[in-house]
Amino acid sequence: MTYVSFPGLGIEPFHMNRVLVSFGPFEINWYGFIICCGMILSVLYALHHAKMERVRTDDVLDLALALIICGVLGARLYYVVMEFDQYLVTDGSFLHNLGRTLYNCIAVWNGGLAIYGGIIAGFLAALVVARRKRIRFPVIADIAGPSVMVGQIIGRWGNFVNVEAYGSETALPWRMGVLTSFDGGASFVTEQYVHPTFLYESLWNLAGLVLITLLYKKKKYHGQMFLVNMTWYGFGRMLIEQLRADSLYIGNMRVSQFVGFVCFVVGTVLLIVLGRRAHRKDAADDAAYAPVYGKMKETTNTEDEVPRASDDAAEKENTEENHGQTD
Repeated sequence: MTYVSFPGLGIEPFHMNRVLVSFGPFEINWYGFIICCGMILSVLYALHHAKMERVRTDDVLDLALALIICGVLGARLYYVVMEFDQYLVTDGSFLHNLGRTLYNCIAVWNGGLAIYGGIIAGFLAALVVARRKRIRFPVIADIAGPSVMVGQIIGRWGNFVNVEAYGSETALPWRMGVLTSFDGGASFVTEQYVHPTFLYESLWNLAGLVLITLLYKKKKYHGQMFLVNMTWYGFGRMLIEQLRADSLYIGNMRVSQFVGFVCFVVGTVLLIVLGRRAHRKDAADDAAYAPVYGKMKETTNTEDEVPRASDDAAEKENTEENHGQTD
């Protein structure tokens, strides 16, 4: 049995039960419940911003369905490919090994989702939806990007319940104790105090979501909020991943840290380039508008170029009198 504690905060060890509710042989885990809550709140957040972008509710729901299905599949596939050895069963017959391996690969309720796999799959799904719905992709990206961040904020607490995605050992006041007991007894096999990196990432994403929400109405071009999201998350993940004790590796390289670095650099460059372009466009619009306004103001004060309203009225009156005389 696994216990968790926060001794620096005065929280004594408590048992972490992964099962929310059970019905005979069937169980609903906290992890799955928390992930579902994150998805629901993500959709609600997307619907809120869809109104600002004048995107129909039905289109957003279709987008959400595609993103959820493809995102979960992509996140699971990414993780399984990176950690295939722990899902592979080789201790029985061919059919037994095949069946157990396939079961392990699809048992997403036991944990094992890689966010970058979900983002990649979701990005491709959003491209397809944007094309079919004839909606500009940057508009969809602005709606979907921050909404995914909502799911990440909540979903990280599923890692807490599963006692996973924590970091290396530390003595900081907010350290998390991970304790394993003998058959639920009082004596512990191991006692380790680690960085609660799931909490770091959840709080970092919360700060990013607040920032994006404040900036959304002031955005200068479509796609800007998606780029802010990508840059913010990439920078945070790049730093937090260095503390993780369960990173996915290719050789000696932490995959998520490298991808986070790429997202941060690419997002920063695009924000600068597109921001300058938007600024130049605004400056050009202002420059084009100012002379027209100035000319209108100048000619309004020139009597010989613009007839006065009183002159027009007098001329019209004289014309009517002449017509009356003719008749």
